[in-house]
Amino acid sequence: MATFVEVERADDPRLGDYRDLRDVTLRKHVEAEHGLFLAEGEKVVRRAVEAGYTPRSFLMAPRWLDGLADVLATTDAPCFVLSERLAEEVTGFHVHRGALASLERRPLPSLDDVLAGARSVLVLEEIVDHTNVGAVLRSGAALGFDAVLLAPRCADPLYRRAVKVAMGAVFSLPWTRLPDWYDALPGLASYGFTTVALTLADDAVDLEDAVRGVDKIALVLGSEGHGISPRWQETADRRAIIPMHRGIDSLNVAAASAVACYVASRR
Repeated sequence: MATFVEVERADDPRLGDYRDLRDVTLRKHVEAEHGLFLAEGEKVVRRAVEAGYTPRSFLMAPRWLDGLADVLATTDAPCFVLSERLAEEVTGFHVHRGALASLERRPLPSLDDVLAGARSVLVLEEIVDHTNVGAVLRSGAALGFDAVLLAPRCADPLYRRAVKVAMGAVFSLPWTRLPDWYDALPGLASYGFTTVALTLADDAVDLEDAVRGVDKIALVLGSEGHGISPRWQETADRRAIIPMHRGIDSLNVAAASAVACYVASRR
């Protein structure tokens, strides 16, 4: 069972994993240095632990303890118990979803392992917003996709905001980073995938037409600003568009991923 530790000071050094969560630069440094990530909320914390991630510690106010009592019974990690006012002082925001947990990262799986048996995958290039990455993973998991591949500069799926938006899908949907950006899409052909890039290119066809008859599909989504790079547009097997109306040219990448996953799942 977890060891319960009452905390009375925000500067307690044992709370280092949770301090200043709004500072993205600081969090990236701390999480990379110590190999940790944070889960927020009862459901997300539970899903992370059930997925096999090892807790380093928990942080919660007394009224939150009962909801995760069964999870706390499975680990020897410390559970820091403190007032809600103090929790807000430590983290920099109102912790309103019941709990926080610091968990150990695991080594990323290989591309071979992630793609083994997969028929539908998402491929993300330069998506740097953590909320969007989390939303894309949630759409992929909900609509039957088997894996997600991220270009090297994509946002971290295990960053707290991404984990929160994904509602734990990051723990159930296999994902990894692509080892090579330049030839990433041609490389997927060796695994039998047809790459379909969502883009406003002149030769883009209706998404339903682009996915029709495709066995193993890799849906490619680009950055929030300029979209998919010229290199990836050129090397994709097919270019596709979601038809728009009333002068709107495209959807936010999170919304587009949901539509595209639904269409592809019905191919």
